[in-house]
Amino acid sequence: MKKKFWLVSLLFSVLLLVGCGRSTADQSVLKNAEASKTITWGVKGDVKLFGLIDVRDGQQKGFDVDMAKLITKKILGPKGKAIFVTTTSQSRIPLLKNGNVDAVIATMSITPERKKTIDFSHSYFDAGQSLLVPANSKIKSTRDLNGKTVIGVVGANSVQNIKAKAPKAKVIELQDYAQAMNALKSHQGDALTTDNGILYGLAVENPGYEVRGGTFTKEPYGVAVNKGQKSFTRAVDKAVLEIQHDGEYNQLIRKWFGDVPGFNYKELYRR
Repeated sequence: MKKKFWLVSLLFSVLLLVGCGRSTADQSVLKNAEASKTITWGVKGDVKLFGLIDVRDGQQKGFDVDMAKLITKKILGPKGKAIFVTTTSQSRIPLLKNGNVDAVIATMSITPERKKTIDFSHSYFDAGQSLLVPANSKIKSTRDLNGKTVIGVVGANSVQNIKAKAPKAKVIELQDYAQAMNALKSHQGDALTTDNGILYGLAVENPGYEVRGGTFTKEPYGVAVNKGQKSFTRAVDKAVLEIQHDGEYNQLIRKWFGDVPGFNYKELYRR
C-alpha cells in the first residue's frame, strides 16, 4: 500500500510540474524581457545589408539589426535594449532552442519544415533566391547550371532548392557567406546561390560580380521564436506589423537598399 501511495504521489507531482512548466514556458521569455528591459537577438555577422560586423567598432549593423532594435522598443518601450549574438545559418535554430537567444532575425526564411520546431512572426522581408556569378560568366539562369558547380551555405534552404532546379549541378556547402564568396573568387565554383538580398550585399562588396537568374523561389523572412512562447511570439508579430504600417519600415528599406544597383527596393514597401 505504501508503495502504491508513493507511486501515485510521484505521478501527481510529475503531472503538476509538467502543467506548471507549460504555464511558465509560455510566459518566460516575455516576462524575463519585461523584467530586464532587454531582448537578446541572434543576428548574422557576415551578411552585408542585413547583419554585418563593422570592423571599426565591432558592432553588428544592417536591416535585420535595425528591425530588432525597433521591435525591442515596440515591446519594451523607449528604455528597451537589444542585445546581439552573432549567428550563422547553421547555428540559428540551436541557439534559439537552447535558450542562448530570445529570438532570431537573421535572413531566415519561413518554411514548413522549420515551423515544425520553431515559430515565426509575420514576414518582414520578401526575398527570393538568385545567383551570383562573375560579370563575364555565361550563366544567366538556373537552366545554365547543370554540369556546373554551385556554392551554397550549410543550414540555408537554398541548397535544396538549387538541387531541385538543377539536379545535374554539383553543389558544395560552406560554413558562411565569407567562405562561400572566397570560394567563388578562387574558382571553386561557377555560381553562388542564396536569397537575392544577401547576394546584392555581396555584389556591393565585390565589384565584378553580378546577381542573375531573377528570383526563382519565394523566401519570406520571419522573426524566429522558440515553440511554447506564444505570448512573446504575439508581441513580436504585433511589433512587426506596427513597424510595417507606421512608416518606419519604409525608412529602413530606403536606408539599406535604396542605393543598391539593380535592386528594386520599392517592391518591398509596405503601405
